Amino acid sequence: MGPGDARPPSTGPVESRRSSYVRALLRALPALLILLGVCCGRLTPSVFPAVPLFTAAPLVAAPLHSLRGTVVTGAAALAAVLAVHLGLAVPGPSGEVTEAVTTAAAAVPAVLINVLVRRNDARLASARRIAEAAQRAVLPEPAARIGGLLIAARYDAAQADASIGGDLYAVQDSPHGVRLVVGDVRGKGTGAVAAVAVVIGAFREAAEQEASLEAVAQRLERALSREGVRREGPDAHEGFTTAVLAEIPHEEGAVRIVNRGHPAPLLLLPDGTLRELEAREPGLPLGMGDLALWPDRAEEWDFPPGSTLFFYTDGVSEARDARGEFYDPADRLAGRVLPTPGAVLAAVTEDVARHTGGQATDDMALLAVRRRSERS
Repeated sequence: MGPGDARPPSTGPVESRRSSYVRALLRALPALLILLGVCCGRLTPSVFPAVPLFTAAPLVAAPLHSLRGTVVTGAAALAAVLAVHLGLAVPGPSGEVTEAVTTAAAAVPAVLINVLVRRNDARLASARRIAEAAQRAVLPEPAARIGGLLIAARYDAAQADASIGGDLYAVQDSPHGVRLVVGDVRGKGTGAVAAVAVVIGAFREAAEQEASLEAVAQRLERALSREGVRREGPDAHEGFTTAVLAEIPHEEGAVRIVNRGHPAPLLLLPDGTLRELEAREPGLPLGMGDLALWPDRAEEWDFPPGSTLFFYTDGVSEARDARGEFYDPADRLAGRVLPTPGAVLAAVTEDVARHTGGQATDDMALLAVRRRSERS
């Protein structure tokens, strides 16, 4: 680890403890409302009834507790109403009956709310499991070693909903070197997954067959054009995929890159120096060939032993903090010496979580490729 690794300690454990305290307080809130109702009923004049506190208890418990817990809370609130009136010896049953009926009337919808909340939670959990399974099927993790290179890949889904994102990566060894693609399909859901499958399938076939990286990019362009004809709605005309393709020859210390509207990859040298591999002639995203046509041109960069190439999607570069400032991976990684591709991905993921306060709104796909040094 170099001096550039100095970073503020992670706030993850502190935030986790704080969240645990908040959850514990919320779960205890129904009991606290009942206790407060008893105190108000015993210590305040009868013109200030405590029934609102008793009726609130089961309603608050409904989304926080199990069905059994909600029923128990409703029964406890009803018992507390009766206990307060017995303790005060209120003359006549009217006040006692009215407050007991009101509390019971609140407990019944609380039980129904609990049933609906649990049913919706189960559906959402099922949707997330299906989304994760689809993501793994379409986007398998590459091997840790391919063509003499060390590889690490990671997909982090935003937790805002269960939609499947369109971020993608793939790595393929070929007679021309190790070829890879990292991209981001416009949109979410099954349409995005279908486009991801098209891009990865076309890439794997083209990476084996095409003699140049430019030809691989054109194959992806044609595959997405065919896919767009079959899609309906706005995506049929407005769908596109940003992508960066790279080729690392087996016997050369270089990397060739074609960038189609995607964030530029970063080159992390062994001494902590960082270079942004910005395209000199950036192209339009894939799927937008109807707007303009010009030949792709691969640009070549040095890729010395011990260096790491880092590719990412805009879920990283467009992550914002509470002030609305974007996360800058080049600035955050500059000067850092990270020993493995996995360490690079872990550092960025943790740093993005700190930057956003754990409130990332877009999926992130990350890929790191390390050329081993002569000593490793």
